[in-house]
Amino acid sequence: MSPTAPRTPTVLLAEDDRAIRNALERALTLEGYRVTAVADGVEALAQTRRSRPDVLLLDVMMPGIDGLQVCRALRAEGDRTPVLMLTALVETADRIAGLDAGADDYVVKPFDVEEVFARLRALLRRAAPAPASASAPDGTPTAQEQPDSRTTRETRETRETGETRETGEPRDQGKPGETPNAALGRHLAAAGVRMDPQARRAWRGRRELELTRTEFELLELLIRNAGIVLDHSTIYDRIWGYDFGPGSKNLAVYVGYLRRKLDEPGAPQLIHTVRGVGYVLRED
Repeated sequence: MSPTAPRTPTVLLAEDDRAIRNALERALTLEGYRVTAVADGVEALAQTRRSRPDVLLLDVMMPGIDGLQVCRALRAEGDRTPVLMLTALVETADRIAGLDAGADDYVVKPFDVEEVFARLRALLRRAAPAPASASAPDGTPTAQEQPDSRTTRETRETRETGETRETGEPRDQGKPGETPNAALGRHLAAAGVRMDPQARRAWRGRRELELTRTEFELLELLIRNAGIVLDHSTIYDRIWGYDFGPGSKNLAVYVGYLRRKLDEPGAPQLIHTVRGVGYVLRED
């Protein structure tokens, strides 16, 4: 293999239905993944500990140890491998249970295999370290930098939110009486929420928030654009790298779960729904 050739991503697939397991294993292999397929949660945990895959594809309902228990066990051990859940459960509470267990995303059965591919690509992009990119003579990144890397997203968001790239301090946006979200050193802050993107920690007041990877990235996007209404397509593109369309409930589930962690009795709600458009972070 050439030293510059991309490494084949590895997927651990855990699915107790043999027909679904075999079909997904074939499809993923043809798509270019190196797949290890197992039939239950016990083997999924053992295999993950033997050779850590790049991403896990877990069926929720498996005999013995189910997908949620596998995810909880890995997260308790500090394993942050991205997890995509396969579930036949369509109720919001069931989806929230998966997110609460530490899953990063989910696909509802019956599913289109192309959707599975798209969600896996998005998870792998988000988990990949930002590459060292070359720079043009004027210091701007070249096209070699991946368009979905964290570095590119932060650069694009910096331009949109008005924070200077050099200092992290907000520019004067020329609107009297309006205070853009603040960058306190390496911290971001808006609407009483503070976060440290480098340490992946966030607080509301003095209370630290326990957030999954997706929840953290969603909150970071909202803080960087505090007071600005972000439409559904923009959020899907920034967080998942793919717009799942107007029929998807994925974003609503994550926003609802993030609200549960952010909101406090007697305190104002911070994430507001702009019906038919999207969401905005502001403290009314």
